[in-house]
Amino acid sequence: MDKFIINGGKKLKGEIEVRGAKNAALKIFAASVLTSGTVKIKNVPEVEDIARISELLKALGVEVIHPKYGEYRITAAKIKTSAINPEIAKKLRASVVLTASLLARTGNVKFPHPGGCVIGERPIDLFLDGYEALGAKINFHNGIYDIKGKLTGAKFVFGNVSVTGTEAMLMAASLAKGKTILKNCACEPEIESLANFLNSCGAKIQGAGTPFIAIEGVEKLNGGEYITIPDRIEAGTFAILAAATKSNILIKNCEPEHLDSLWNSLKKTGVGLKINKTSVEVLPVVLKSVNIKTHEYPGFPTDLQAPFCVLLSQTEGQGLVHETIYEGRLLWLDELKRMGANVLTFDPHRVSIQGPTKLKGREIESPDLRAGMAYLIAALCSEGQSIINNVYQIDRGYEKIEERLRKIGADIKRI
Repeated sequence: MDKFIINGGKKLKGEIEVRGAKNAALKIFAASVLTSGTVKIKNVPEVEDIARISELLKALGVEVIHPKYGEYRITAAKIKTSAINPEIAKKLRASVVLTASLLARTGNVKFPHPGGCVIGERPIDLFLDGYEALGAKINFHNGIYDIKGKLTGAKFVFGNVSVTGTEAMLMAASLAKGKTILKNCACEPEIESLANFLNSCGAKIQGAGTPFIAIEGVEKLNGGEYITIPDRIEAGTFAILAAATKSNILIKNCEPEHLDSLWNSLKKTGVGLKINKTSVEVLPVVLKSVNIKTHEYPGFPTDLQAPFCVLLSQTEGQGLVHETIYEGRLLWLDELKRMGANVLTFDPHRVSIQGPTKLKGREIESPDLRAGMAYLIAALCSEGQSIINNVYQIDRGYEKIEERLRKIGADIKRI
């Protein structure tokens, strides 16, 4: 399995472009099953999660063509099975969203409990409750869910805010008979982008991007085209990386308005920011600590909590971090402490980080996507050499990250 070798302590400088949003593209791949027409997707990041969902679709009998870099054509004219491959699904959390499009299109779906990052409990009760509200019947036997039924519009209130839950219900309700009202929906840009795509294919969705969404079901959807929105988490990661390494980096091809909560937190640290319509420049300065609390959009993204913790290890003073979304998403900090960070854990959701501290390079195992990227940032801040194992986790969401970082001065190689 590949690993990264990183020699840290170097200032970085230059431009880096943000790729298309993995979490947006994955949902369009899943939504392509709703139509027998061809769906053309552009600006797709070449990451492992995209490769996995392509495999899942092909196993269902869907035609997936990859004619050139960043572009895919998907045609689900014939679906030979509605059973999702369990071995692939274990590696991909987004496989659960594919259940919605298969159920809506074929009236049946079989699938295992989905995989993805190991960051605590991520139940799928919301999905099951939603499908039941639309009239589906659910059986669970030998680790496999078997869901059947012709879907009918209904009112559904999410017990807690869920991005993938909202996306799944958008897909399922688009082909359900009658009107569906969803309340307490997630408001992420990726949801609004998905709804815009579905509407371009003939769906009737109103209110996406707000807590209340109305969907009038239609008999069928047509094919369409989609240009993947820039990855706000990648843009935020690069900004935090620049601040942590005290580097001057211009981040291009992004949507800064999708990250207002991050910019507010970074400004409080004193970091220099030049924010334009599609770019952000980060300027090196001496930084002070701040407190952050993760929250659903438009709050501070949980996916940027780990990188920001590394930044707090390099700032002056004490910063408090409150992770409200996932149980266990602070466990990765044990390894950061071994690198020299001064971290005090209060409970599974709250820590304090005292900075600045000199981090020292060491060998690390990447446990998941976001923690893996946080270790990479820590390695770039550290004295000496670090080795990051299991970089497949990082490859799941960051395209050829070592090549892109080398172009701005990082001493990193893959072996």
